[in-house]
Amino acid sequence: MIVEEFLRWVRTAPMDARVDATRALANAYLYSDMDEATLEAAEAALTTLLDDGSISVRRMLAETLAASPLAPRHIIRELAADQPDIAAPVLARSPVLLDAELVDIVGLCDPRCQTVIAGRAKLSPTVAAAIAEVGDLVACIALADNGSARLALATCHRLVERFGADPTLRDALLARRELPLEIRQRLISRLGDALSAFVTDRAWMPKPRAETVTRDACDKATVTIAMDASDREVETLVAHLRASGALTTSLILRAICLGEIRFFEAALSNLSGLPRKRVFSLLERGNDGAFRALYEKAKLPPSALPAFRAALHLLREMRYENETGNRYRFAQRMIERILTKSDDIGDIELDRLLAMLRRFAADAARDVAREYAERCAAA
Repeated sequence: MIVEEFLRWVRTAPMDARVDATRALANAYLYSDMDEATLEAAEAALTTLLDDGSISVRRMLAETLAASPLAPRHIIRELAADQPDIAAPVLARSPVLLDAELVDIVGLCDPRCQTVIAGRAKLSPTVAAAIAEVGDLVACIALADNGSARLALATCHRLVERFGADPTLRDALLARRELPLEIRQRLISRLGDALSAFVTDRAWMPKPRAETVTRDACDKATVTIAMDASDREVETLVAHLRASGALTTSLILRAICLGEIRFFEAALSNLSGLPRKRVFSLLERGNDGAFRALYEKAKLPPSALPAFRAALHLLREMRYENETGNRYRFAQRMIERILTKSDDIGDIELDRLLAMLRRFAADAARDVAREYAERCAAA
């Protein structure tokens, strides 16, 4: 009887009164102890409110039902398809909506609703993938910034592919603790491309010089992230670098100059096709002939062989404690000693190799100076 009176009254009641009555009826449906007949009547009454001409009434209906698992599914679906102001509470919180339904909504709704869905708690990999595929930039930033969202590797790659040049999205992705190393490296590479283009467009330096500077910076950052990774992560990173054409001689040499022998082992293993343990065994022996054979199997340039061989010998000789602040002083000493052995390099690629090593040396010297300045400032 009460529900029937509500249906008669709601046709002519003022808007403010209808809003209050909508909240009361929805709460009663969710939390009151109604018999089955009354519950069905209340559900029917709530359904009629979907046709109310007032946005405020429909929004109150959405806000009251949004978080409840007891909300009628058909009402939630209709509210989710309403105007963004009405759909937003439901899309943000409703546990009634299935992942398949959310995927469909992502493909059809406007960017504001995509952004709301991207911020849902514990967003599933399936819905996250849909947002990464068709969502606009704002929605993808919200997805990357949602720490509870579960992002598959393919989803991360898609985000970088579509919007990796955007600094806000890059920062949001890099802030994710579980972000795979290959995604971090791709973001570093995209940042390098953006900086190179920026510098070149403003004629601050010639394009070849800008490309060299940014490539060196990206290589240095890549080695740095490898230093804190597990062995498996390093192997995955190396495989990604090779697939993307970024596993260069310069990068591998920089890694060994910084004492990152695991990266060197993983690179030789990947390039030669030999198991990692076999590569480790060959390097541990210190046999020049065995190393030459491994090096040639990896198809690295012959011109750089003496530099790699010298670096391995020096790595065994020099004491290196892997502590923060030591690695760049180590690299500086390592490169300087490799340069003193440059007479062993005797082909036409000598100048190019020496120029690369001298860039490394200058970079290491600047890092040592920065570290010293920071210590002085802290003291």
